[in-house]
Amino acid sequence: MLEMRPICENCAKPLPNESSEAMICTYECTFCKDCVENVLENVCPNCGGGFTSRPTRPTNCVTRNCVENHPVSTKRIHKPVNSEKFEKLYAAYAHIDPRSR
Repeated sequence: MLEMRPICENCAKPLPNESSEAMICTYECTFCKDCVENVLENVCPNCGGGFTSRPTRPTNCVTRNCVENHPVSTKRIHKPVNSEKFEKLYAAYAHIDPRSR
């Protein structure tokens, strides 16, 4: 089950459950859409993977699989991108389609 992390790891922008701005990689690294597009250019600084929109957890509990029974994470991971380290990762992966990395 996704953790649904509450902020962008880079800029700390709030990304609540209902946010359409939340983007995740396969390891659930969570960044806002602006950072993914304008800072990271779709290269995760932690794993080198690409990003996709994070889904939302249902708030209307028609089934037991909803935010009331499975709350989103409150753990804030804020570790701004280290430009020096990211440069190398970006150079290695930016020109390769995320599904082929």
